[in-house]
Amino acid sequence: MSHSPAPTSPPTPPLSLADVEATARAAHAGQTDKAGRPYAEHLRAVAEGVRARGGDDEQIAAAWLHDAVEDDALSERWLREAALSPRTKDVVLALTKRAGEPPEAYAARILATPGARLVKEADLAHNADPARLAVLDAATRTRLTEKYARMRALLGLADQNPAGTEGPASSG
Repeated sequence: MSHSPAPTSPPTPPLSLADVEATARAAHAGQTDKAGRPYAEHLRAVAEGVRARGGDDEQIAAAWLHDAVEDDALSERWLREAALSPRTKDVVLALTKRAGEPPEAYAARILATPGARLVKEADLAHNADPARLAVLDAATRTRLTEKYARMRALLGLADQNPAGTEGPASSG
């Protein structure tokens, strides 16, 4: 039915996953992770993790863009205007940490946003990869391991520590 004319220009075709990947790679060009690796490697790993966990194209697109607004690689305005599904935009915004936001509020927003938990699960899995953490200094490795474990718990994700390596439930 064509009973409601668009108030603006004709609809733009949705971005393909290849377009989203290219946009994310360009937006994060020159950025590195804590280990000094190109940031696009993390984005690719999260997108692959979402796909491996049964995520759909909207979630895979969100995986490519999950840090773009938070890292100021792309603006929130760009995201609002992008030819992406509302669900993809909602997931990206849910995964965008806000300055001074408690982890509990961040986790609650992720849990309240359909599709966001799976993307965050893939993000945490890559962030907590022992091979990735191994190149960091011991203090940073410990701090990040605890941070990621806490977020997994807040999101209700099963503990994936190898058997026999459980630590205390709280460390302060």
